[in-house]
Amino acid sequence: METKDGFLVINKDKGCTSHDCVKQIRKLLNTKKVGHTGTLDPEVIGTLPIAIGSATRFIQYLPQDKSYIGQIKLGMRTNTDDIHGEIINQKSWPKISAEKLDQYLDRFRGIIKQIPPKVSSVHINGERAYKKSFRNEIFELSPREVKIDELTLIKWDQINGIIEIKIKCSAGTYIRAIARDLGEILNSEGCLLQLKRISACGFDEQNSIKISDIEKGKKNSKNFIIPTISALNHIPSFVLRNEEQINFWQTGRAIQVDINYFKESKSFDYKKPIKVIDKKKSLLGIGFLNKDQSNLNPKLVLNAK
Repeated sequence: METKDGFLVINKDKGCTSHDCVKQIRKLLNTKKVGHTGTLDPEVIGTLPIAIGSATRFIQYLPQDKSYIGQIKLGMRTNTDDIHGEIINQKSWPKISAEKLDQYLDRFRGIIKQIPPKVSSVHINGERAYKKSFRNEIFELSPREVKIDELTLIKWDQINGIIEIKIKCSAGTYIRAIARDLGEILNSEGCLLQLKRISACGFDEQNSIKISDIEKGKKNSKNFIIPTISALNHIPSFVLRNEEQINFWQTGRAIQVDINYFKESKSFDYKKPIKVIDKKKSLLGIGFLNKDQSNLNPKLVLNAK
């Protein structure tokens, strides 16, 4: 039976790398064209969407927001900014109310700048930062702008210095860096104790499946594959209504459009991608409007001729 194209949402276990998950899915589904939608640290558990077949070409068009539930341990700083690193400093934490702590969290809400952990996948002159860190090289990382859409204080354990939070953020946000910086703001230290990703790229844990369940035959992964078009619901559609238009599209030619077709939507931005479908709602690809919004230019074409 041929493997369907689409997305399989894996509930990743601790200790497994994103690349390990891809390798296992390739083997289980007997298909080479498999890719993940963004690295999830080995010690982080939870939602890891995997693209299968032609869906790998649409990864860049998925929503980029991600959500996590995590715990921050105050009083401790490590060289990795999480509990798994080497302890480099310890300091007591303040006696503070949950209300006051929540006020400190305001500094991390909205658009902020953060310095990534030195043990991160950020590139420095073509090399990953973590490789330099493992060689004990001295280097500095530049602050990066990230967006924190939601940051909720779930629980504050004063006795053990543990803060539990829920966070929705843009791609490229390091929760470890928030743990480190929050500790510093509180005149203490901080590191990430544990982290679970509950949603990513428009997928959430409710639709996830364990790789171990597939391996043991408890669940058929093909029943859990989400069609690519369903993952693109956030993108406006343009319908090709006849064979001539479809032929134009599949041969890489621009499609003429009525300038008012998209203007009915107040939030429409002509610079953003548009998914192209046929009358049967089959996905044909991704296009972009030209500046005067008179032509839809192909960017990604399925079944190109």
